[in-house]
Amino acid sequence: MAFSYFKFYPMAKGIYFSLFDVNPYAGNTWVGTDNFTRAFADEELRSAFVHTVVDVVAAVALSALVGFGLALLLQGQARHVKLVRTAAFLPVTCAVAVVAEVWRILLFPADDGLVNHLLAWMPGTPFGFFADPKQSLASVILMQVWKSAPYDMLIFIAGLAGIDRQLYEAAAVDGANAWKRLRHITIPSLRNVFTIIVALGIIRGFRVFTDVWTLTGGGPGGSSEVVMTKVYKTGIQDSDIGYASAVSTMLFVLTAVLTAAYLWRQRRKDAA
Repeated sequence: MAFSYFKFYPMAKGIYFSLFDVNPYAGNTWVGTDNFTRAFADEELRSAFVHTVVDVVAAVALSALVGFGLALLLQGQARHVKLVRTAAFLPVTCAVAVVAEVWRILLFPADDGLVNHLLAWMPGTPFGFFADPKQSLASVILMQVWKSAPYDMLIFIAGLAGIDRQLYEAAAVDGANAWKRLRHITIPSLRNVFTIIVALGIIRGFRVFTDVWTLTGGGPGGSSEVVMTKVYKTGIQDSDIGYASAVSTMLFVLTAVLTAAYLWRQRRKDAA
């Protein structure tokens, strides 16, 4: 009961606020759908939404790919494999703000940044990373992949453990090489696992905030602004709570619709 209250009451309150011009001192003024209409005409929000979509697509795809590769390398029960797997999973256990601060130091856009120092032999260094409008979003995505790929790896390892080993033995007897076994046995057997990882990635990606805010604050020049950083600036810094609530409501509906549509499509494919 308590969980439902703290989970759903703020959500309902946010939807309620989206229909008002919220003023804690003068009282709330009913504006109906004006906040939503304003959102559709907001150029900054449109840019933040594009950045969010790019972040979701790139981070989910790369995280799943890296996690799958790690799972193939680190499956099994050997002691050294367990140790390496545990070490690989450590980024997931770290707080996002701490990870973001470490990455900000590593990718410091100057010669004294560790990565720029190691890459000093390359032409074009030092790289701007988070300080360069052309590289800031890609740098954020790189950090997100580093943190989320081990989580995907763990799910893939659980999926790999459930595949019948006799399938591989039969394929090997028939002369199938490692690539054919991967393509015709492993990947099809992990279809449901891929579905779960992508669905979780969509939900996680559209509400990304802490890592972007800690690393870039949405800058420089809005080049890494995502929807949730825009909501924070609008609602907290500019005290435009009604408009921020409307944007959050729209994002919630979009995430729910996209996730449901993806799961429905995958279910249709499995049934075909």
